[in-house]
Amino acid sequence: MTRIDDTFARLASEGKKAFVAYVMAGDPDYETSLEIVKSLPGAGVDIIELGAPFTDPMADGPTIQLAGQRALEAGMTMDRTLEMVRAFRAENTTTPIVLMGYYNPIYSRGVETFLAEAGEAGVDGLIVVDLPPEEDDELCIPAQKAGLNFIRLATPTTDDKRLPKVLQNTSGFVYYVSITGITGSAEAQAGDVAPEVARIKAQTDLPVIVGFGIKTPDTARAIASVADGAVVGSAIVAQIAEGKPAAEVTAFVKSLADGAHSA
Repeated sequence: MTRIDDTFARLASEGKKAFVAYVMAGDPDYETSLEIVKSLPGAGVDIIELGAPFTDPMADGPTIQLAGQRALEAGMTMDRTLEMVRAFRAENTTTPIVLMGYYNPIYSRGVETFLAEAGEAGVDGLIVVDLPPEEDDELCIPAQKAGLNFIRLATPTTDDKRLPKVLQNTSGFVYYVSITGITGSAEAQAGDVAPEVARIKAQTDLPVIVGFGIKTPDTARAIASVADGAVVGSAIVAQIAEGKPAAEVTAFVKSLADGAHSA
């Protein structure tokens, strides 16, 4: 059982849906970012998705791309991202952290080295958006052997023929991308999401969490009501981009978490 498994077991026993928040590590700078990350559990965040800045983020819309650029310009590296996880873990040993990003920084570091360092720092899972199931031997299988969940994305274009392959070595939860396209674009619609979540759940016992296109507490509630939880990223990152103080960002996150938890 990982922290992610424990979190979903706890939520199920409480009859609650999960709220997952994404922030970019090091945006707008290391200190502010760490302050925000540390505040997330108190705002009701069940799982933290921590973006690892990368120069070529192909799945991300302008909001997340710019966050990555700000972080890189402020001196953020994979070393400092893992350092941030360690600093968080010094105060919080229960809230799961999922590192979300791309394979290049992991590959250049060396898979074995990265997994050892990530596990030691307190990372619980990985979402690596540019590694398809055909490449599972590259990182997915080694990660699971190292005790980290490997979380896969399913999308509206993942048909019934493809879905079993996507689910094959996934663990922790399935991340369903509610819309076609990049992060931060169209708004998710519960009516469109519900049958897709049901289709995925017919093939796996894993929780299905829905992200992309969730910007308000009402949408978080609507989406969580038809899934096992909701993820919000771009809407939170946009608050940080506006230069709002950490306390205001946290208050906004709390409103989203309250929405998801009321589903």
